[in-house]
Amino acid sequence: MADVSQIPTDINQVFITLDAAKIGFLFIVGFIGGLVSGFIGSGGAFVLTPGMMSLGVPAAVAVASNMCHKFPKAVVGAYRRLKYGQVDLKLGLVMATTAGIGVLVGIKIQEFIKHTWGEAGSNLYVSVAFFVVLVVVGGYVFMDAQKAKKKALQGGVDAEKEVMAPLAQKLAKINLPPMITFKTAGIRMSFWFIAPVGFLTGLLAATIAVGGFIGVPGMIYVLGASALVASATELVVAGVMGFTGSIKWALLGMVDLRLTLIILMGSLFGVQLGAIGTTYVKDYMVKFVMSTIMLIVAASRLLAIPEYLVALKLMELPADTIKILKTGSFIIMCIALAVGAFIIMSAIIKGMVQERQAKAALAHRA
Repeated sequence: MADVSQIPTDINQVFITLDAAKIGFLFIVGFIGGLVSGFIGSGGAFVLTPGMMSLGVPAAVAVASNMCHKFPKAVVGAYRRLKYGQVDLKLGLVMATTAGIGVLVGIKIQEFIKHTWGEAGSNLYVSVAFFVVLVVVGGYVFMDAQKAKKKALQGGVDAEKEVMAPLAQKLAKINLPPMITFKTAGIRMSFWFIAPVGFLTGLLAATIAVGGFIGVPGMIYVLGASALVASATELVVAGVMGFTGSIKWALLGMVDLRLTLIILMGSLFGVQLGAIGTTYVKDYMVKFVMSTIMLIVAASRLLAIPEYLVALKLMELPADTIKILKTGSFIIMCIALAVGAFIIMSAIIKGMVQERQAKAALAHRA
């Protein structure tokens, strides 16, 4: 029989104490995470997970609680963008089949690391994974967005009508049954090329609660979907992964429902605004926003890594230095939130103004 006296202590070690300031911060993080999610379809977890960790939430709890809130938020975002004709439901469901498997494998890896190296090992694993993926994917997407923007400004191919990515063109020519046609995305691809993208999306989602880092770029550069369709369709995949992962994490006792509900309340407002914003921007703008926030958050996670290395006795640093790095990490995290919100809201406002001016001009001519 389990020692009941140990349960409260374990709960206090896993779940942080919440006060008004922390609740307010989590709500704002949730709102901006939802705003980003609705706009770029990544689920916004690359904002939410580090945001929770910056308050002292253990990595596994942050990932689990974040994944738990994904399901309802992703459904809302997918529904809104489905009405705009941006979601390829068939592609989303096909990817979700292998993404679910990836989620279960990723959680097993998390369990192993936490059991072997403890909380510090789990925090280090999530932070390093965040930093590497953010820099690699964010840097690549940023350069691609710059190229697309340059073409558009020079009067070249509009980003909305940009040709399929080179790798996707090559894969589309390989007839490896079963071949599946996706009408909304405008592509025809073998299931065996879709499956790895889905699996890696789920694996990464279970690792750092961010499947969109693989899902969105994967659909764009490997499968050949446009950024708008990819970001919208990822919300379908995120919903399925969120449901699958929530059940598994809950059984492990890692879901903090308080955190889940707070960030969910904020994100449900933000995700609808973000979805509206996609109707006013060009394809390259979605990539630009995604990459900019990724690179700023990467800097925040980089400053958090030394604390975990010290805890694991892999390096030595003065306590004052650790405190400075933690403060710097938190400040950069706040900057990432502010920059993301500013870019998206500016795009929405600018788009609305231009739309009204266009309507006014048409009315004047009539």
